[in-house]
Amino acid sequence: MNYRKDRYGNNLSILGYGCMRFSRAGGKIDIGKAEQEIMAAFRGGVNYYDTAYVYPGSEAVLGEILERNQIRRQVAIATKLPHYLIKTADSMEKYFREQLNRLRTDYVDYYLMHMLTDVKTWERLKGLGIAEWLEQKKKSGAIRQVGFSYHGNSDMFCQLADAYDWDFCQIQYNYMDENTQAGRRGLQYAASRGLPVIIMEPLRGGKLVNHLPKEAEMLFDTYPVKHTPADWAFRWLWNQPEVTCVLSGMNSREMVEENVKTASEVSVGEFGPGEEEMLQKVVQAVNAKMKVGCTGCGYCMPCPKNVDIPGTFAAYNRRYSEGKNAAFTEYFMCTAMRRTSSAASNCIECGKCEKHCPQHIEIRKELKNARRQLEGPVYKIGRKIVSLFKLY
Repeated sequence: MNYRKDRYGNNLSILGYGCMRFSRAGGKIDIGKAEQEIMAAFRGGVNYYDTAYVYPGSEAVLGEILERNQIRRQVAIATKLPHYLIKTADSMEKYFREQLNRLRTDYVDYYLMHMLTDVKTWERLKGLGIAEWLEQKKKSGAIRQVGFSYHGNSDMFCQLADAYDWDFCQIQYNYMDENTQAGRRGLQYAASRGLPVIIMEPLRGGKLVNHLPKEAEMLFDTYPVKHTPADWAFRWLWNQPEVTCVLSGMNSREMVEENVKTASEVSVGEFGPGEEEMLQKVVQAVNAKMKVGCTGCGYCMPCPKNVDIPGTFAAYNRRYSEGKNAAFTEYFMCTAMRRTSSAASNCIECGKCEKHCPQHIEIRKELKNARRQLEGPVYKIGRKIVSLFKLY
């Protein structure tokens, strides 16, 4: 495993474990499977584990696994304060204590303001005393380092980076988002201020692996240097010295082993003009097929009318990358084969989802477009049959 330094000289594995996408069984996290995967990553040298208060069950599962295997002191936990739920100064302490209890620990190594949106939001939190509270926690050792996670444009990211004496930051960044989100400009600005940068969504929620258009797959297949699509995405990131750690939501042993192997082999500077040119062609091929730039992060959920927004957009994009049948099957399964319909046609255009979308997608508009493509006569008949015969 390769390592890079945090702000205080600690070694962080360049591959971090993203704990948002643990496998589930019967609606609950499959802790046995998660434990096997986490321990495989640990044995492979991964020492950074990222979770959040609002990831259902994640903090508690991570805490239990680390405690049972007696490795808490050998790894770094990163978790996030749900600042958008904070209304009073007392609630900061309440949420933090709950997180420590879930994680079965008395300190957090890396504590983030979760999805900090702008300087105004940070100023509101400062008005509630968060700067003083964080300083007290750092002095006591309950919080070792303070950072923020961010989805948004590079201008606001740079302003937020200047708004406080942060220890690190976390951004969405991948070869598709080189010039969107915080982008390369934000990455390099953070590095210029001495801020380690943690990368999320390196595979755009798996879409840079599982649903690449055939044109993109062919570019990878015919390139003289052979790597999997995931390898290419990770290597592109690790080629940049400003990247400290890349999170991967690993939910299989095979995925863990492949990513650990790549993270043990890479080095800065291994990408040349040929690799960069090939990936730019991949970007062009992906953009030609994708209708909605949804990463499946789920921040738009839950919808008050039960619309499965990420599922709808996944099927809508699949319509253009894999064809009508694949899209219809996926959409029907994720919206109609349920006790309560989660179809795009349930949308009442309240707009709540758009306030929380890190990608700033015009969700209401795109749901209409998806509905027109996916909810034809066959879908409606199928949904009625499911309802009549209770086929769910």
